[in-house]
Amino acid sequence: MADDKKLTPRAEDFSAWYNEVVLRAELADYSPVRGCMVIRPDGYGIWERMQRALDDMFKATGHRNAYFPLFIPESFLHKEAQHVEGFAPETAVVTHGGGKALEEPLVVRPTSETIIYAMFAKWVQSYRDLPLLINQWANVVRWEMRTRLFLRTLEFLWQEGHTAHATHDEAEEEARRMLGVYRDFMEGWMAMPVVTGRKTESEKFAGALRTYSCEAMMQDNKALQAGTSHNLGQNFARAFDLTFQTESGGTEYAWNTSWGVSTRLIGGLVMTHGDDKGLRIPPLLAPTEVVIVPIWRSDEERARVFEAAERIARSLGDWERREPNRLRVRLDLRETLKPGAKYYEWEMRGVPVRVELGPRDLEKNQAVLVRRDTGAKQPASLDTIGEDVEALLESIQDAMLTEARARREAHSVRGAITYDRFREIMDGEGAFVYAGWCGNAACEAAIKEETKATIRVLPDEEFRSAEPPTHCLKCNQPATSEALWAKAY
Repeated sequence: MADDKKLTPRAEDFSAWYNEVVLRAELADYSPVRGCMVIRPDGYGIWERMQRALDDMFKATGHRNAYFPLFIPESFLHKEAQHVEGFAPETAVVTHGGGKALEEPLVVRPTSETIIYAMFAKWVQSYRDLPLLINQWANVVRWEMRTRLFLRTLEFLWQEGHTAHATHDEAEEEARRMLGVYRDFMEGWMAMPVVTGRKTESEKFAGALRTYSCEAMMQDNKALQAGTSHNLGQNFARAFDLTFQTESGGTEYAWNTSWGVSTRLIGGLVMTHGDDKGLRIPPLLAPTEVVIVPIWRSDEERARVFEAAERIARSLGDWERREPNRLRVRLDLRETLKPGAKYYEWEMRGVPVRVELGPRDLEKNQAVLVRRDTGAKQPASLDTIGEDVEALLESIQDAMLTEARARREAHSVRGAITYDRFREIMDGEGAFVYAGWCGNAACEAAIKEETKATIRVLPDEEFRSAEPPTHCLKCNQPATSEALWAKAY
């Protein structure tokens, strides 16, 4: 960067801007191990808030947490042909331990279907044992060749839900329900609107019957696959002999689902909301919701302002980290930095509300509240500052979702579109393009080869165009469905 104070503008180089924000907002840093990252406290603080919210949502739908081993016998992956074919290029394999060659190599988990369903087969005997609803919070390893902080790293953190059911319809209902949970979280907590729908056969999870996805638009108009939910059918149950005695006395294979989101969501949050000043965090996920910055010139002013700032901090929230369920408040009493430098730093970190407090404010019995999302300032009486700050945080949360949704719709293309125009869009600024598809995998593959755009989802009904497309984007044959096309991370 020519100027160390300024970020590369998003319009100039979105990728460079993203990396600079992640590093300078101290969300993560590069690890000595190529392709891995160190998640710093502010980044991990966002992940912790995500974990808590999602964990509550999972448990409200009847799921319980467990933990399964990091190492998986290599033979397990070979029991499900599609699965091993899909993950073989990404697996890390342990061949030696304790100075000796292992009798059987161990795969470092890229995902846990195989080892979990091997255990389910031990635990499930009867229809009375179903449904079995399990979630685990864990790390996984996928040997990616091209990595980027949060978006794609060799090791990352995630949750993976795994369930077993007595019927196909129960498994399908579960897969769709958990997709809805993800959407509720992404829109309600992350203020990140998503389009939900089904993946095509070429894009579905290896070994799944059907895959459903949440697709979010980033500010460069690319899609981010933010979360997926899979109806696995009976594929893994057959591979691992996961059977149960039915109520009528017969024996059936169970029906499975799996679903997951990862620390990739932090990258999605940055790319959905960040601006040229740095990070913008929705209040519900912000490690720090409010920062108080005292302003003074003389020692006498300093004493008065500091005392008032501490009083406000205590009234607002848990600034000393001792009281749960209060606002997450930071009090910036550093005397080595001027107010302007503090503003710059807290804007870079994305703290939703800044409270400015100086001698003149005290004379008026007020403080000044500054919104990170818009930069707007408003005075707040010290007598009602708690209520004012909470109302402002709620307003910011809502406004960030509204802004992101409006931006997505402004860069969505619907209606009749020629393939030449589609290519112009994908070669240019990009978009979410809703267009017809004949259902032929050859057309899908050709478009991907020629434009690097893929079918993100066959969108759910609420996202489909009012007038469905009649012809395939590529071959102009009759369309069998509407598809959402975009370039993606």
